[in-house]
Amino acid sequence: MQRFIFKQKNKIMLLSFLLIVTGFIAHYGFSNQLVFEITFIIASVIGLLPIALQAYSALRVKVVSIDLLVTIAVIGAFIIKEFEESAIVTFLFLFGAYLEQRTLTKTRQAIKKLTEMAPESALKLESDNEFYEVDVDEVEVGDVLLVKTGAKVPVDGEVIKGSGYINEASITGEANPVKKDIKSFLYAGTILENGTIEMIAQKVGEDTTFGKIIHLVEEAQDSKSEAEKFINKFSKYYTPFVLLFALIVYLITFDVALAITILVLGCPGALVIGVPVSHVSGIGNGARNGILLKGSEVISDFSKTDTIVFDKTGTLTIGHPEVSEAIYYNNNDSEIDTIIYNIEKTSDHPLAKAIINHLGTKDNINIHKTDVVKGGGIIATLDKKKVFLGNLKLINDQNIHVSTKISEDIKRLEKQGHSIVITAIDDEIVSLIGIKDKIRPELLKNLRKVKKMGIKNLIVLSGDNQGTVDMVANELELSKAIGNMLPEDKAEYIKKLQKEGHIVTFVGDGINDSPSLALANIGIAMGGGTDVAIETSDVVLMNDGINKLPHALLLTKKIKRNMIQNIAIAIGVVAVLLLSLFIGDWLNMRIGMLVHEASILVVILNAMRLLRYKKN
Repeated sequence: MQRFIFKQKNKIMLLSFLLIVTGFIAHYGFSNQLVFEITFIIASVIGLLPIALQAYSALRVKVVSIDLLVTIAVIGAFIIKEFEESAIVTFLFLFGAYLEQRTLTKTRQAIKKLTEMAPESALKLESDNEFYEVDVDEVEVGDVLLVKTGAKVPVDGEVIKGSGYINEASITGEANPVKKDIKSFLYAGTILENGTIEMIAQKVGEDTTFGKIIHLVEEAQDSKSEAEKFINKFSKYYTPFVLLFALIVYLITFDVALAITILVLGCPGALVIGVPVSHVSGIGNGARNGILLKGSEVISDFSKTDTIVFDKTGTLTIGHPEVSEAIYYNNNDSEIDTIIYNIEKTSDHPLAKAIINHLGTKDNINIHKTDVVKGGGIIATLDKKKVFLGNLKLINDQNIHVSTKISEDIKRLEKQGHSIVITAIDDEIVSLIGIKDKIRPELLKNLRKVKKMGIKNLIVLSGDNQGTVDMVANELELSKAIGNMLPEDKAEYIKKLQKEGHIVTFVGDGINDSPSLALANIGIAMGGGTDVAIETSDVVLMNDGINKLPHALLLTKKIKRNMIQNIAIAIGVVAVLLLSLFIGDWLNMRIGMLVHEASILVVILNAMRLLRYKKN
């Protein structure tokens, strides 16, 4: 019976409204007092049913809810035969709950649209070399899939044949089509606007970037901030206080109508709804713009950030470095290139990939052993030779002599902003390779915006040489640049900043950034980074979208401001109503309930402004 009444709550609200209208018509149109009273009595009783049942359900778990205040107020009004008051109060309360639900649902539409974008089917290559439509859940890693013009990309994967333009708005928030060729990466849920593409599945189901977005955003919406927890706790004590206050007023004045009105006016509905609706609206806005905020607590901490620390490669720079200069110190260039090629092809480091692309394909030679030196490079053994391939720190640690000429070349390349890879065979340096990575377009403009939002320090920490890091910092007008840092050095530096009282946000994209992402007050991962970095972070900027940083930061500040506004509105309305009750004579129960429900609508509409916030 209880479940049935809850399901019919909106119909009960509508019926209550029709009965109230009928009663007023009978009273003012036909002077029929009997119909007037009967319709308002019925409206009061049916309207009170769902409210009283909710109050009872809350009491069973030892919670004194808002519904209990209204229930007592309505029963009191009924007893003193204020049927008009009791009917209108129940209707307004049900109508307020209806508006609450409708507007909250609307704030979640950005997330709902995401789930609706999820692909349901795929064209899969079968054993007879034909493509057949299958359910997307049947696709496995390694399957070859066909994507036609206008179709959704079913899973994450790599293009193996064809080309086309992809709309990645569901992932990045940017609707501009992106060109995709062989070896380009595709995200599930994006749309092929033109062209035909064959792809190989690399991530399926919940492991796709799109699946993770939906999961993270749903988790974020369900999370509660400290402010929400405080208000929920406050409401538990506040509601019994209102009951006690109304009882004391009655015992002093013996005015039942006054005590009942206090119960109605004291309902903290706007206070309870104000904070969560701000958070849900803000998280929805972020999701729509390629910014994943992993929970309400993240919003509070990020909005208070005063220091942002960046990794360099792949964060401030594009992450696709290229060889711009190579210097050899003997006449065996071809032999040295072959050795470098065979050692570097075993590495996934961005600099190694840049060198491989520069050298092209070389003959294979037998490398007996390779040892990766953390933060230094690679030590390899071939035949009777020992090869050292890495940075200056590796060379110095191995006590390899650096001549004046080589030292000058290193300084010149560093000054020009190169990352330097040194090759030494046994105890002799045989080559220097200068590698450059381009700074992300429009990044300087966006970092200037971030500074205007009150960020005092913009710092870059990198494992690269100091000269290169200084050049990047100068170009981007950063506060500080520190090079030659290992992952543990970055983590220690963040601890130092926190001990000095700074609220630190760290932005990075790699596995080696995970300790710093976890340690910082807020960790921001680039969406094109590693899964470990994305899982460890608090905020994800999809598709390497560091230029979304100003939007993300300002959004959290707006959410926090919006939350404070809603709290002020809620408390202010209750205070004014209670004060007016004792110093004025214009206020009664129905006007109080009308103002109370209006305040709920105001805080919801105020929060929904966040959905319309767009980046500058």
